[in-house]
Amino acid sequence: MPKLRSRLKEIVDSRGLSIRQVARDIDYRFESVRQMYNDEMERFPRDLIEKLCAYLNVSPGDLFRLGDNE
Repeated sequence: MPKLRSRLKEIVDSRGLSIRQVARDIDYRFESVRQMYNDEMERFPRDLIEKLCAYLNVSPGDLFRLGDNE
């Protein structure tokens, strides 16, 4: 079964942003943003997704993709 994968890294990198800057700008814990950036999160906090969508001007569907099981 395919797993839900974070696309935050490709979105942030394509805009020339750092994850530290994103975390600071959305006022969110750096470690949580880093885990999502590196696709290491087991569960995605709703408030983090909301803040990232507003900050990056994307929809929740843009932040994720279905990927292989790895």
